[in-house]
Amino acid sequence: MARKHRVIPIFIPEKACPHRCVYCNQYAIAGQTCVPTPEEVRSIIDRHLSTIPEEAEKRIAFFGGSFTGMPIAEQNAYLEAVRPYWENGAVSGIQLSTRPDYITREILDGLRTRGVTLIELGAQSLDDGVLKRAGRGHTVRQVEEASALIIEYGFRLGLQMMIGLPGDTLEKSLQTARRIRELGANCTRIYPTLVVENTVLARQYRNGLYLPLSTEEAVQWAKELYRFFTESGIQVLRVGLHPSEGLLSGRDYIAGPFHVSFKELVLTALWHDRMVELERQHHGEPFTMEVSPQEINYAVGYQSANRKAFPQIHITLCKG
Repeated sequence: MARKHRVIPIFIPEKACPHRCVYCNQYAIAGQTCVPTPEEVRSIIDRHLSTIPEEAEKRIAFFGGSFTGMPIAEQNAYLEAVRPYWENGAVSGIQLSTRPDYITREILDGLRTRGVTLIELGAQSLDDGVLKRAGRGHTVRQVEEASALIIEYGFRLGLQMMIGLPGDTLEKSLQTARRIRELGANCTRIYPTLVVENTVLARQYRNGLYLPLSTEEAVQWAKELYRFFTESGIQVLRVGLHPSEGLLSGRDYIAGPFHVSFKELVLTALWHDRMVELERQHHGEPFTMEVSPQEINYAVGYQSANRKAFPQIHITLCKG
């Protein structure tokens, strides 16, 4: 049986970002307003390690900002703070997220000697028109160049994407997914675009200049993307945003496809499609379907949606 993977998250919201994209309020999304110092990072890691089973494979992950946009000395201070954990085997490596225009050979030279194994780029879209309207400040060409460098240096590559950005369409999102595969990504994340307070997108929404996807639309888009990535051998690390306190309470959330069980909705929809085909193959006759423990909840469906929709299918756990 494969070892379970656990990530120890270190949030550095908006650290080194040159500006905010139209949708971005990292403090609201991450649910964190203060940036931990390198010294405080150690206590965060120790706290997580005390609750994670020893046999699980663990990685330290820097999220929320543009890690490689910080001065080299500051990057090194964070990485040196966590060096003991990967040197003594407490964690298997370090991952970080950053912008594609903050990748250089000098930066990669430093990361390679300090335990970094996975670099995730916030690509968001691989359509230049969508990137421009989102205020990303980089181009598709920069994503392509940064991805090639990361792979050349021997890092695993992650390319994150967003759906429902201004100017986006399902076909553009599918094209982004195809380019993510072509660029050699090992993993990805699928984030639906939300309208949150204190963003350009909030102003556009209130002025009638932007309409977010409905939850139903976002689930259908994400379903198609998830299917494509899994069939392509690309690991989907996350589907949907982390439900921060500000989003849950409604303090920061204005509009868009936010749901605390968004991934479950997407996988429920995928299993629904499978059951439609299985029902056709069995000509509507009752039958039993065995499902692995990892997939049983999705097969049954969110709030038992699939069990209710297909009463003639008996869903049971795989034996052995």
